[in-house]
Amino acid sequence: MPTKLLPPSTVLITGCSSGIGYYCMQQLHSAGYQVIASARKLEDVQRLQQEGFRAVQIDLADSDSIKKGLEHALSLSGGRIDALFNNGAFGLPGAVEDLSREAMRHQFETNVFGNQELTNRIVPIMRQQGHGKIVYNSSILGFAAMQYRGAYNASKFAIEGFADTLRIEVAKDNIQISLIEPGPILSSFRKNAFEQFKRWITPATSAHHAQYQAMIDRLETVGPSAPFTLGPEAVYKNLLHALQSKQAKIRYRVTMPTKVFAVLKRLLPTRILDKLLIKAGGDGKR
Repeated sequence: MPTKLLPPSTVLITGCSSGIGYYCMQQLHSAGYQVIASARKLEDVQRLQQEGFRAVQIDLADSDSIKKGLEHALSLSGGRIDALFNNGAFGLPGAVEDLSREAMRHQFETNVFGNQELTNRIVPIMRQQGHGKIVYNSSILGFAAMQYRGAYNASKFAIEGFADTLRIEVAKDNIQISLIEPGPILSSFRKNAFEQFKRWITPATSAHHAQYQAMIDRLETVGPSAPFTLGPEAVYKNLLHALQSKQAKIRYRVTMPTKVFAVLKRLLPTRILDKLLIKAGGDGKR
């Protein structure tokens, strides 16, 4: 039977050190949910604990960390996980031709393999409980590719493929799978992405050097760098709906760009859509 998850249901959230994860953790905690937050760095876990939250360390790029972090979460929750919000992820900007195998692997270890490994460990727990909700934080870039975001685009396309398949496979177990697809949201995402860019990309030797300068200017911008940017509350509103609805939506499209391009992808020939996506990306400026 489809299930509503109301307080004090237990919700595990990944990527809670800042941004969307931190905001959703705060709001669900205030609403009376038993929230277990996770973060990659021990200092962030300790900070969250000092702030009064239940927090565990989970580095999604490390299988052993996932195993130990989940065991710790289950010890805090009495063995229950009613919902999982797969929020932990980062962006690695750069033209596709400038991505080394190591850079692509680095992107996928967290955004894809780690999120899905954690999910796969939780599915049997939810099956035994007789219910569960798994919400993936995807992106507009999970269905509409934009320039200089190839590794991130591909990771979100992959997550959508896993989520769509898993939804069909566990429907009989009363486990609901949803995707939230935000467009531009205020967070620390650009700051973190810039650190990844500096680590993995060498602009000076790239054929995309000129475009990279525009992209760097965007990544260094404080505040919104794209039209229709919303705050993390826009994602939280949809997460709460997924938890509290008897039958959650399969896809929650957040921000105007996501809603518009979802329609355009169904209606337009691919070449025309490509031109619109190039314009929307501003050749790296947005």
